[in-house]
Amino acid sequence: MTRTFVFVLSLCFAASFPLAAQEKAKLPAATETDTRLHADGKGWRVDMAKVEDKTRPRVLLIGDSILNGYLKQVTKSLEGKAYVDVWVNPYCQSAHTNKVLGEVLKNGPYDVVHFNMGLHGWQEGRIKAGTFEPLTKAYVQVIRDASPKTRIIWASSTPVTVKGKPEELNAEINPVIVEHNRLAAKVVEEMKVPVNDFYSLLADNLPLARGDQFHWKPAAYQLLATEATKSVLRELAERAK
Repeated sequence: MTRTFVFVLSLCFAASFPLAAQEKAKLPAATETDTRLHADGKGWRVDMAKVEDKTRPRVLLIGDSILNGYLKQVTKSLEGKAYVDVWVNPYCQSAHTNKVLGEVLKNGPYDVVHFNMGLHGWQEGRIKAGTFEPLTKAYVQVIRDASPKTRIIWASSTPVTVKGKPEELNAEINPVIVEHNRLAAKVVEEMKVPVNDFYSLLADNLPLARGDQFHWKPAAYQLLATEATKSVLRELAERAK
């Protein structure tokens, strides 16, 4: 059973609210002003597994609404092997994001953190010029500072298609996604972080796009879930050595 904390509105200048008394963190509120980048009906939130066996590994999945599409499959696949916490959020690279990440990580420590961020940062001005790489590097460093032994996995952002034409890539947005994936891949390679190439996986399966530009059909989310599960199990095995 999980406990859900639903985030209330405000993108960049959000107030804080306390979690339940037994929680360790205070999390700022979150929202998305671009209606195209909604939470897909499930809300921005932190879901925390109920830990009953303290010897069992803990995993944190971080992502946007795409995570909503595959988290249940991953959680089910890891049942009995790891507890899975989930942070579904609308953040892109920023100092604010890195600060919030630090608060979320106080709910750990985690053996594996699998993170994806990118669909909420394509609009001009959201990420200041020249800051993408240092902010991404700082994001990874926040995780390492919180728990040096945590295994980290980065998942590239998924393709953006034309509304109503799911087999066609969006000529305005998708090139930005590709460039941000390139920059992030450069950072994680330098920091020796393994990669889940979600972009290529779905770019080869565009007929599985839902047709609303950003989201996907269940078969696509199953592909992501399979890759995420494999990578988490691999890193848990490495962590246990």
